[in-house]
Amino acid sequence: RQGIGEPSVYHAVVVIFLEFFAWGLLTTPMLTVLHQTFPQHTFLMNGLIHGVKGLLSFLSAPLIGALSDVWGRKSFLLLTVFFTCAPIPLMKISPWWYFAVISMSGVFAVTFSVIFAYVADITQEHERSTAYGLVSATFAASLVTSPAIGAYLSQAYGDTLVVVLASGVALLDIGFILLAVPESLPEEMRPVSWGAPISWEQADPFASLRKVGQDSTVLLICITVFLSYLPEAGQYSSFFLYLRQVIGFSSETVAAFIGVVGILSILAQTVVLGVLMRSIGNKNTILLGLGFQILQLAWYGFGSQPWMMWAAGAVAAMSSITFPAISAMVSRNADPDQQGVVQGMITGIRGLCNGLGPALYGFVFYLFHVELNEMAEVETLGKASKPNMANPTDESSIIPGPPFLFGACSVLLSLLVALFIPEHNLALRSGSHKKHSNGAQTHTHSPQAGGSDGKEPLLEDSSV
Repeated sequence: RQGIGEPSVYHAVVVIFLEFFAWGLLTTPMLTVLHQTFPQHTFLMNGLIHGVKGLLSFLSAPLIGALSDVWGRKSFLLLTVFFTCAPIPLMKISPWWYFAVISMSGVFAVTFSVIFAYVADITQEHERSTAYGLVSATFAASLVTSPAIGAYLSQAYGDTLVVVLASGVALLDIGFILLAVPESLPEEMRPVSWGAPISWEQADPFASLRKVGQDSTVLLICITVFLSYLPEAGQYSSFFLYLRQVIGFSSETVAAFIGVVGILSILAQTVVLGVLMRSIGNKNTILLGLGFQILQLAWYGFGSQPWMMWAAGAVAAMSSITFPAISAMVSRNADPDQQGVVQGMITGIRGLCNGLGPALYGFVFYLFHVELNEMAEVETLGKASKPNMANPTDESSIIPGPPFLFGACSVLLSLLVALFIPEHNLALRSGSHKKHSNGAQTHTHSPQAGGSDGKEPLLEDSSV
């Protein structure tokens, strides 16, 4: 077995940390380069760039998830991390190529899909929610210090040093996967010849979505993911620009905000998530997370003062428990040899949101005339006495962040859909399925003659 030691959750954690630490360093330079490259309609162009990337991720995620089920996780971890980080050096070389490659990198920017399948390979059912929480918390941890470090280095030594450092961290991540990460997929699950078990039905994202519709429980889960992650994706793509321009945060304050919210998210996804899963159950944990997300987005939408953003950020940390809880629910009820397909399906829906969400937010900002004017003014002023908008209207003064209110309505619909997810029936079916599979082993995979032909529902039927 190549790599260092046995495959573990800690290998997955390091891969995620290094990848997003590299991107976190670029938070401040990214805002500057974005505005310099697209001085007109910056929010709109930002949304379109991330929109193309997200749509490509949606199209490719099921294929990469299915291929990793057959050919192993390690090679696809290497592929996804390499192409996700490929645009980083281009930021200083050619900004136009930088944004173009960011858009095209969406084809392989599905690291979480492979990572969650990796974790599913090496954990038992009852450990999986904690493991997913740890991976998601690591994503938050990577953003705790990196934006602050990037902002400081950018101010002291210039953006070039930050880009070089981020490129070095990305290369370190690639080297770690090559040398240290062992393969998690057991040999007995591999095919005799490459490509034989892969069907186009598994690789086609739309066929995957049609397949989801055959199982009512999976359909409810996927609608919940779509409606809750759509505003989150839009918010993530534009929120730092929003804090800088509309609320008047400086680069240092934005970095501090990310750090504080990141620390709180880590606590929420490690300590709080585990306690909630044990005390109130999987489904109620999802509902609670969605409730916090509604409150957070509404606060962002109506908030016009810096202290309101800080308070809403604390609520946002609690809302971060939703996706690990959803991933645990899906994984717990998926066939052992289809973990990659299932996680690829969920990540594909998130990829679709990563396409639609930023584009939607950018378009709504454009409709309400929220634009970047001069970032230099914001930097020198430090903070603004009122929202700094082009052509401000009475409506935009009352509602500084219209897209966030759209997001709150979307998450409210998601909460209503999630109420109908039958958690207890799922648990019963999963338990009976385990009894017929001769118990749980150290790995979630067990040899199955012929595997699945892609025609059975991905989750166990919960109608009994």
